[in-house]
Amino acid sequence: MTPKDGPAEATTKAGELVRLDYDLWAELGDRKELIGTTHEEVAQGAGVKVPAGSTWGPRPHEVGGDGFPAGIEKALEGLKIGDEVEREFAPGEAFGERDPDLIKLFSMHEIERLPEMRREDAHLDIGTTLTIDGRRGRVVTLTAARVRVDFNPPFSGRKVRGKFRVVERIAEPAEQARAIVELQYGSGTEFHVEHREKTFTLKVPDRTKFDPYWFAAKARIVDRIRNQLHPDTIRFLEEWVSPPAADAKKAPAAEPKAGPEGSHTPKPKRAGAAAEAKPAAENEP
Repeated sequence: MTPKDGPAEATTKAGELVRLDYDLWAELGDRKELIGTTHEEVAQGAGVKVPAGSTWGPRPHEVGGDGFPAGIEKALEGLKIGDEVEREFAPGEAFGERDPDLIKLFSMHEIERLPEMRREDAHLDIGTTLTIDGRRGRVVTLTAARVRVDFNPPFSGRKVRGKFRVVERIAEPAEQARAIVELQYGSGTEFHVEHREKTFTLKVPDRTKFDPYWFAAKARIVDRIRNQLHPDTIRFLEEWVSPPAADAKKAPAAEPKAGPEGSHTPKPKRAGAAAEAKPAAENEP
């Protein structure tokens, strides 16, 4: 809690941007599966393969937003800044009950015709994620002729246990804009953000210049900054720095070689040049 926080401001409310620490687990009988965490040691203990370069620690989060299922988001409202709480959520509060009608059977011929299965690195196995008719599902069984795909959310039908700590409220406008970038694009630390009066200027990192996902995320970022921070202007600054000029000097033109006694070698005639005039015959009429 910052010194300016009074009793009424020491708890969270819907729509606020905060930094959140959490561990989230899905449980089914004796089986326990990590959904997400901000702690590296928890991920390692769960045997989760973490991509190289991953960062750990409190993450930006919009209370009551779409980061977690609605029931979990509701539980984050009214938490005291700095307090750690642990909650259990029934399937209906979390990822929903399993729906048997969302498990579909397809022929192997139908599966092989999917665009994602035509790639050179395509692999089909139990757990493979497929997109069929705009819906994402996981392969649960397969034979030489049939593939069964489950379109239920991955953690549906399970109760969820979560441990949460709201580390701080994000109050500075520039940091709020950066948090929105991270929520919508997945990374905000590389962005330099300035806020002056009613204008936000975001200097984008080099990697966005060639990232097709950035162009879709950019529109969402503009929409969220407008709705949450109400600026007059949002500017994106993209810099292209020219490489250093080459220092190589051009070699001087070669001097013509001298012939015997200092005479120069005659230049060859140009192609198509007229022949030299011959002297007139002595007895020409």
